[in-house]
Amino acid sequence: MAALLFGLTSAVTLTACGVPPSGAIEAGEPASGIVSTSAPPSTPPTVSLFFLHDGDLTAYPRRTEDTEDLGAVVRLLFEGPTASESATATTELPHLTDAIRVSTGKDGSLSVQLPGVAAPLSHQAMLQLACTVAPSLATTAPLPKGEAVGGSPRTASTHSSIHALGDGWTMTQSPYACPVADQPQDARKH
Repeated sequence: MAALLFGLTSAVTLTACGVPPSGAIEAGEPASGIVSTSAPPSTPPTVSLFFLHDGDLTAYPRRTEDTEDLGAVVRLLFEGPTASESATATTELPHLTDAIRVSTGKDGSLSVQLPGVAAPLSHQAMLQLACTVAPSLATTAPLPKGEAVGGSPRTASTHSSIHALGDGWTMTQSPYACPVADQPQDARKH
């Protein structure tokens, strides 16, 4: 009852002062918080580095600032698995202390000049290299259904080859039978 008397007294007082009663007056946008005009931070793109998991080529996604810099991608691959990746990943690529030189040919091929007295690479190491750089070198297409190798989907490169060069040796590998790198490693069942 006291609230009702207070409300009536306030209405009479406002009317007596010459202020006409009114409803809600809408003007402008509703109140909101602070709006940032800067773009949200972007997530660096990822590249699939191929390491070995129980002897099989397996893609391990790695964030990198520039997926177009093949030299940087090759250096990441030769650095080997990270501490967290090494729980499931191994590599047959040598750990190199000197710089690697990477160049591309007019035909879409890639040459990787290994420093010093690096030994020739194993077949698995060449596949690691070829499968890691293949997406940047050529358009790939899935192989026909019956041509999956070891039960894993594979892709065929329309062109390109990867050349590894050392002191007195050269090796060439096609990325023809590379696994498809479409699923992050941590999402796979081990």
